[in-house]
Amino acid sequence: MEFSDTDKRIVKALQSDFPICSEPYKKIAEDIGISEEALLHRLGEMKETGILRKMGAVLRHMEVGFKANALVVWVVPPERMDEVAVQMCAHPEVTHCYDRNTAPDWPYNFYTMIHMDTQESCIQLAKELSAETGISQYELQFTEKEWKKTSMKYFME
Repeated sequence: MEFSDTDKRIVKALQSDFPICSEPYKKIAEDIGISEEALLHRLGEMKETGILRKMGAVLRHMEVGFKANALVVWVVPPERMDEVAVQMCAHPEVTHCYDRNTAPDWPYNFYTMIHMDTQESCIQLAKELSAETGISQYELQFTEKEWKKTSMKYFME
């Protein structure tokens, strides 16, 4: 697949820090020399063709003041995955929610990330999520160290 110069500028801009402002896509478009409409149109095309699969924020939880962070792994029936995701994501303390493959000794197929002030509050929220969803098989894994978070970089030549 051939990428135009504009496509390359879009990709480079999206893998940098996302603008913290009321109109971030307008700012990105201005920085790369196109209209906001053109940027949004091209992002839509990239998504439709599979070139762009996802965009997401990276939360450096310790830098923003969270003292306790837990990855909670759950066993969720596949037919309830979407329903449970909606219920859990309704809680602002849940910043990530996604499904994963299981393994012979690892039955957990659904992961949430919880950020709070104490480990006890993480445990309590997991209990509440369990009661609310009826999902009783879960395990908490607390963050011990925050690792550097990086993604692939394209068109950096």
